[in-house]
Amino acid sequence: MRNNTSLEPANLQINSSSRSIRNLLRKSSVIVVFALALTGLGAALTGVLFKTAVYQLDGWRLTLLKEIPPWFVLPTLGGLGGLISGYLITKLSPEASGSGVTHIMAFLRHRSVPMGLRVGLVKLMTGIIAIGSGFPLGPEGPAVQMGGSVAWKMAQLLKAPIAFRRVIVAAGGGAGLAAIFSAPIGGFIYAIEELLNSARPVVLLLVVVTTFWADTWADVLQAIGLDPSAGGFDSNLGFQVQREYTPSIEFLPIDLGYLIILGIIVGCIAELYSQYVLKMQQIGKKWFGKKLILKMSLCGVILGGIYASLPSEFHQITGLKKLIAEESIDMSMAITIFIVVFITTGLAAASGAPGGLFYPMLILGGSLGLVCDQWAMAITDYVPNTYVFAGMGAFVSACSRTPITAMFLAFALTKNLLILKPLLIACITSFLVSRLFNEHSIYERQIDLDLQKKPTLL
Repeated sequence: MRNNTSLEPANLQINSSSRSIRNLLRKSSVIVVFALALTGLGAALTGVLFKTAVYQLDGWRLTLLKEIPPWFVLPTLGGLGGLISGYLITKLSPEASGSGVTHIMAFLRHRSVPMGLRVGLVKLMTGIIAIGSGFPLGPEGPAVQMGGSVAWKMAQLLKAPIAFRRVIVAAGGGAGLAAIFSAPIGGFIYAIEELLNSARPVVLLLVVVTTFWADTWADVLQAIGLDPSAGGFDSNLGFQVQREYTPSIEFLPIDLGYLIILGIIVGCIAELYSQYVLKMQQIGKKWFGKKLILKMSLCGVILGGIYASLPSEFHQITGLKKLIAEESIDMSMAITIFIVVFITTGLAAASGAPGGLFYPMLILGGSLGLVCDQWAMAITDYVPNTYVFAGMGAFVSACSRTPITAMFLAFALTKNLLILKPLLIACITSFLVSRLFNEHSIYERQIDLDLQKKPTLL
């Protein structure tokens, strides 16, 4: 009887939120749909502009490396990128540092964090500079924050109730993820699984519309030439399935045991990685305090020096995922990639640089999958041919505690339905193993670290 009584206020709040959203849809359905479309467009623009700008900066950096020694170019660019990004964040919007994912999650958990286009635009601009200058982080963090910021502005213009604002901000964050990875289902599931923790029908409707709008807008923007990489739209044939990789995929009954073993290995190492990143962030705060400019500049120089001492494949961090996914490297190179990305992403996160961890997680998981692939082949003379992509999904799943999102993000790389079962097995296994160490995701723990002094909104 006591349990039922304690649940009544929560149930009343959920019902009240659902009613307020439904009332808004009845009164202003056209305006709401327009707002969702604009939110999707904002997320898509962020993703396409981010990828295009980083692509251009990568090309410029590689051109310089042909004429000037890496030991000079990479530390110099890293230091300058950290200096400029840190200065802009400090002067324009201090909230734009770090992972944009934690910013949106904190807002949705009623923490007092600034929202609005200013934060999102500064995040976008400084993220491009930092990642383009060599910080080994991903674009999904700024895209999630920018998508959420655009959504918040749309809700503000609509004078929408608080319940709707929370839903559309989560939908905007999921839309940013969808636009970056060309994964509308992944973005949709992420908004529900991680950001909202809700399965109410009206909420599902709003989120799915926004995330699929973002993916559609991204395809159109790519088709008109805003993104130099391949798009999912052809002006003569219409929308096409966008596959980043086309591996040969088979799934046999024996693969089940192999994938469970892979999930256990990845789950343990991914939790170690989460603890390492969090520890590095604690050290960064302890040593440098609020000296973001100094911290990012110094970190940029160190990161540039590390990558300058490595082979040319490491001079463009975005190319590492391709090397792993295509399995064009040997075990020693895969181990080297894992160690380097493991260490350097912790340094980058400790600096407060604007950028996400999903992209590095895919690289780390893929390299682990490739290493385990070759070990299993040497020991048993057999290995599933899905190990690399299963490792990618399993690593994201273990760190973010979102197994279904991780499965669909890895699936988006191939768009092959047969890979869903192997991905699900590895992702669920790594998720369960990682929860044995800590039930909270790396992002939930980052919120406590980044915003521990922030008040909670009532």
